[in-house]
Amino acid sequence: MSLLEKKRVLLGVTGGIAAYKAAELVRLLTRAKAEVQVVMTPAASNFITPLTLQALSGRSVRQKMFDTEQEAVMGHIDLARWADLILVAPASADFISRLAVGMANDLLATLCLAATTPIALAPAMNREMWQNPATQANIQTLCHRGTKIWGPADGEQACGEIGPGRMLEPDELLEQIKHNLSPGVLHGVRVLLTAGPTREPIDPVRYVGNRSSGRMGYALASAFAAEGALVTMISGPVSLDTPEGVQRVDVETAVEMEHAVGSRVEQCDIFVACAAVADYRCDGVAKQKIKKLQERLELRLIRNPDILRQVAANEAAPFTVGFAAETERVAEQAEQKRRAKGVDMIAANLVAGERGGFESDENALTVLWEGGGSELPMMDKQRLAQSLVALIISKYHEKD
Repeated sequence: MSLLEKKRVLLGVTGGIAAYKAAELVRLLTRAKAEVQVVMTPAASNFITPLTLQALSGRSVRQKMFDTEQEAVMGHIDLARWADLILVAPASADFISRLAVGMANDLLATLCLAATTPIALAPAMNREMWQNPATQANIQTLCHRGTKIWGPADGEQACGEIGPGRMLEPDELLEQIKHNLSPGVLHGVRVLLTAGPTREPIDPVRYVGNRSSGRMGYALASAFAAEGALVTMISGPVSLDTPEGVQRVDVETAVEMEHAVGSRVEQCDIFVACAAVADYRCDGVAKQKIKKLQERLELRLIRNPDILRQVAANEAAPFTVGFAAETERVAEQAEQKRRAKGVDMIAANLVAGERGGFESDENALTVLWEGGGSELPMMDKQRLAQSLVALIISKYHEKD
């Protein structure tokens, strides 16, 4: 039985030279026994005819927002609810912009706005348009909403230039569709993940903390859930919404996080320590607010438990991934930490650079494991999380 048999794919086609690839994609999908409904923007018909896509899909192509016959029963709402997946390929810079701001000025944009089903975009445009800060801001906005971004590829473009902006090939998109409509490569795998900072109280008002926003950990939790994993996230205090499909446990201090991890770690297959746990806490917390009466105030600090080391030292330890925030010699210090703590993999980032790190929407990672490593370049944290989870999956299955 085909993975896509009886799966419903709504294929949106926008205006761009890559629209010709939509015909091959429809052919591949129907051959895989998927049901395909094509929706075209007005500009798309300048590049490929509706009749071509109708003949290949076996369904009338929808184009008009105000089709009297279809809209008599709210056809755009029915379309949005019909699909198991909405894929816009090609997704032009104009369509991405309209989707990012929530416009509903044509049928495709309207049904995307009305959809609760997953939405994926396969961008296709000139490299300068793709790299424009406006386009990148729109992509980042959509990623934060859970929209999947497939591509673009790097290579020769219709304009003759070379660079990022080519739409992925139809066979590559087919594999992405199969991957996203299958139960997920981590179906049933139990993931325990820590995220955010910890706060170590000084008195009822003040605390020792750090600048972690929790964005990377939350993006990882979302990416694991998208792969079918059963995700429990132990979170320090952050101002972020819980990702869909993730069970969240709130804690404040390192000791609370240690207890929350310890009571659950035996039931997990993968443990990811993404939280920025404070290294020290106060040796005694003042019961009342400390008054500002002295020129100098000394705090006695004691070390917090090393949660990552404890988990990795278990006789039946799960596949364990640590994080390292470094200000210099990132790879060297991360490898030392990986060996010292006995973890399977470590992801390190530079927190003192001009871009990325704490309180940023983007980051870059140096990922190390026994005998190898990989560099994940600067990108928004949602996409970075997806790339890191792909690496974790590969090494987890190798070890398993």
